[in-house]
Amino acid sequence: MHQVLADYSVSISELKKNPSALLAQASGSPIAILNHNKPAAYLIPAETYESLMDMLDDFELSKLVEERSKDKRLAIEVSLDDL
Repeated sequence: MHQVLADYSVSISELKKNPSALLAQASGSPIAILNHNKPAAYLIPAETYESLMDMLDDFELSKLVEERSKDKRLAIEVSLDDL
C-alpha cells in the first residue's frame, strides 16, 4: 500500500480529460495523480510551489548560517555604530 499525501486524487486518465476543472475542484489543495492506484505525481498550484521553494531557500540559508557560526575563528567583530 502506497501512502497518498493529498486530500484529492485522480487517475492520469481523469487528469487528461479536464485538468482545469480538477484544479478548481481542489481549491488550491494538492492533487495526487495516480497510475495503477499508486501516486505517480502531485499537482499543486503555482503559488504553493513558489512558497515551497522560498521555504526551501530559507532552510538552506539557515543551515549555512548555522554551519558558519560554529567556527568563531573566522568571525569578524563589528560595531553597530560602524554599520
